[in-house]
Amino acid sequence: MKIAVTSQNFRTITQHAGKTRRFLIFEQDQTTGEIHQLTRLNLPKQMSMHEFRGDDHPIFKMDYLITGSSGQGFVRRLNDAGVEVILTGEEDPLTAVTAVIEGKPLPPPEAHEHKQIQQPVMP
Repeated sequence: MKIAVTSQNFRTITQHAGKTRRFLIFEQDQTTGEIHQLTRLNLPKQMSMHEFRGDDHPIFKMDYLITGSSGQGFVRRLNDAGVEVILTGEEDPLTAVTAVIEGKPLPPPEAHEHKQIQQPVMP
């Protein structure tokens, strides 16, 4: 089982999965049950899901993706690729991955708002 975690800083679970380009990849050893970090993905901007068009993305090879937030289009796209998206307010990647593997619930994601850019008023 492979699990990707959105982590722009490679330390905590971050939000905005569609724009994320950095992921921590975890796997559970089938023999020992031990969970370990396999690698870090540091993708170019054109490989963010927001920009990427195609069928061969590294995240499509995962079983789960854990993130702090994502849009419904992102969730549908990953579900269509066979990846289950899990939204959470948990910030520690290993804690979240362990909970998913053990079938335990994670805290819900924190609400956040997308900031609107104010356009200047022309006289």
